[in-house]
Amino acid sequence: MPATGEARDVVILGSTGSIGTQALDIVARNPGRFRVAALAAGGANPGLLAGQAARFGVPTVAVADPEAVPAVLAALGEQFSRTAGRFPPAGHDRGDFAAHAPARPPRVLAGEDAVCQVAALPCDVVLNGVTGAAGLRATLAALDAGRTLALANKESLIIGGPLVTSRAKPGQIVPVDSEHSTIAQCLRAGRNSEVRRLILTASGGPFRGWPKDRLVGVTPEQALAHPTWNMGPLVTVNSATLVNKGLEVIEAHLLFGFGLDRIDVVVHPQSIVHSMVEFADGATIIQASPPDMRIPIALGMAWPERVAGAAPGLDWTAAASWTFEPLDDRAFPAVGLAREAARLGGTAPAVYNGANEACVADFLAGKISFPRIVDTVARIVSEHDTSPGAVTTLEGVLAVDAWARARARELNR
Repeated sequence: MPATGEARDVVILGSTGSIGTQALDIVARNPGRFRVAALAAGGANPGLLAGQAARFGVPTVAVADPEAVPAVLAALGEQFSRTAGRFPPAGHDRGDFAAHAPARPPRVLAGEDAVCQVAALPCDVVLNGVTGAAGLRATLAALDAGRTLALANKESLIIGGPLVTSRAKPGQIVPVDSEHSTIAQCLRAGRNSEVRRLILTASGGPFRGWPKDRLVGVTPEQALAHPTWNMGPLVTVNSATLVNKGLEVIEAHLLFGFGLDRIDVVVHPQSIVHSMVEFADGATIIQASPPDMRIPIALGMAWPERVAGAAPGLDWTAAASWTFEPLDDRAFPAVGLAREAARLGGTAPAVYNGANEACVADFLAGKISFPRIVDTVARIVSEHDTSPGAVTTLEGVLAVDAWARARARELNR
């Protein structure tokens, strides 16, 4: 890690997604703090990826989908023929641009292994903003290479479990989820031995207060209309079902080492308080800010330093009310199910995650109802046999993940 004030070289995985684009916004506004060493994306948005590579003078780009490579190469060729040498990346003058930007398009690597390859490149920080279980390989690659991992891909920790935590050195994983970034910040207020409990906040999603029977008619369009956050489709639906909060309970347990009985969830619709830590003397430390992911992203890339102006702060001159209410476990059983998966241990959390991702895809395709997502996940978790013992290899974890997805598709026919 560079000394305080020195620029950090950052590899951004999932650069065209919500996390990646916001990370690059931070880089663009803080050229003296960060340099982009490499980008990785699925390849579904070749024009955006090419524009990012040209704007930030990126030497290496990884494309997870090999079939998308021709479109990415074409977009890069067009982008560089139009702009190379004509303008510097945001925040750089022409002399600085000439010193750091390549004179031709970046080298393009293709396939899942390519994403892992850039995750292991020499750099100060790897930001893993890949969506879903696909982020696990890159997480392991970054950890094995000794990189600081700013982790926005909670699923890789959920399904990897001990496989991930056993490879991480103390402090090597910096959480980027707003809730876990908050917990990490609040824990600075005291020793872990002084902590009574962690409290994760949930917005409640677009269906907060709805009775269980009303959820049957929920449409994909309704589920994708989150009241406070702007996220990708998987995370947005997970927030509507509260599966996302279930995943965060498991993640908090793995990241911070507190028992599941010391991790609570409360509903906070305003999404201003992003979580809390209650200490043994009765004091509760909170972190409050607007619902803007650029704050935890910037902190993840600069940890333990802060980035000035990462996002606008709260307006303390305006009247405001913050409310907190208990979670409705009957209408939204996903958090309780996640706790059960975590108690079962082994690969049960991987089953919870994999089955859910398959069910969300089926829901968005109109194949199943909204409540069916969690109902199917619950059935698959109950079917999973955890008795064979711990799965200690990447292949074993991915095999369990594949089984859970296949079983979900079978049940959803």
